Amino acid sequence: MSNYDVPFGVGVDFETGVMDNPDRVITRRASDMRGYYANPEALEALIASGDPIHYMVYEKAIPERQGHLLFCMSVLQPGRVGNEYFLTKGHYHTEVDTAETYLCVGGRGYLLMKTEDGQWAAEKMEKGRMVYAPPLWAHRSINTGSEPLISFCVYPAHAGHNYGDIQTQGFPRRIMQGEPEPRLVK
Repeated sequence: MSNYDVPFGVGVDFETGVMDNPDRVITRRASDMRGYYANPEALEALIASGDPIHYMVYEKAIPERQGHLLFCMSVLQPGRVGNEYFLTKGHYHTEVDTAETYLCVGGRGYLLMKTEDGQWAAEKMEKGRMVYAPPLWAHRSINTGSEPLISFCVYPAHAGHNYGDIQTQGFPRRIMQGEPEPRLVK
């Protein structure tokens, strides 16, 4: 029996999104995001100017098997690459019949979603709003605000991550800087 086959609790600072004693911390810098933005020259300039962190994910090492739920805290920094807001890589689940729920605990932005057959959706993320990404839908977070976009995420532990066609084909829409609101573009 592992430590995660018995009940446990973990603290989270909702102001920063940092989880107490995470087992894994995934850090994605600008240099990890090559191929994900519309303007590669702007990304290279950002990398050359200090390679800032785009996002961090804090996780517990819950067994990746049926019956368990994996949960994490995602902290996506504010910023832009050219006119495109900072975003996460995005993913499908390896087990395609699994879903994921995002609860925004700070900041504002979008959860952009797509299916392999070209459907897409963009749901607003703001403090206190929960967004559901159904099975078969790839999803990525986009921070359109001036503070970190902090999300609590829950999904079946056996779901896995599949980056599939996202790096090569992207999403059918991008969220770009606009006035007074961000704009969705093809």
